[in-house]
Amino acid sequence: MFSDLLCGNKERFRTYVYDCAPYEGSPPTEEEQRRKANHERFVNSLTRLNRFEVRLGKTAFNLHTGEFYQKRVEVLLTVDLMRMAWSRQINTAILVTGNSDFVPAIESAKGAGVLVTLFYKDCEDLNGRATTKSMDELLSACDDTEIIEDHMIEESAF
Repeated sequence: MFSDLLCGNKERFRTYVYDCAPYEGSPPTEEEQRRKANHERFVNSLTRLNRFEVRLGKTAFNLHTGEFYQKRVEVLLTVDLMRMAWSRQINTAILVTGNSDFVPAIESAKGAGVLVTLFYKDCEDLNGRATTKSMDELLSACDDTEIIEDHMIEESAF
């Protein structure tokens, strides 16, 4: 399992998965209903795994840009990380993200004595740049960083 692979020789307290259900209009289209049903099956399969918890935010639609976006997901992760760090439930946090919005939460968890390891996919943006300033900030905030190699994903069943 991928989360066990990332933990290495450390005991996995729990794996938290943060996501949103697909957007559904009112009334939903057949395609929206199909996507929602598939997502529900996926979430149900995760919740049946030992020590897994799924935390769901909301999916919203921006009428001006025509894009869907997630709401509350970052806040859910931040609240969970702070609660567990400051109550001393964890001494290591392993994060899989490329989002520098978590830097303040990472710094706070470190202030509570938690070692923070970041696993991230080393990929280029659309302009071919390998790293951005915000990614550099995220990498610098963590105690340890590890690149997720393709073989790690392929070799571990989720």
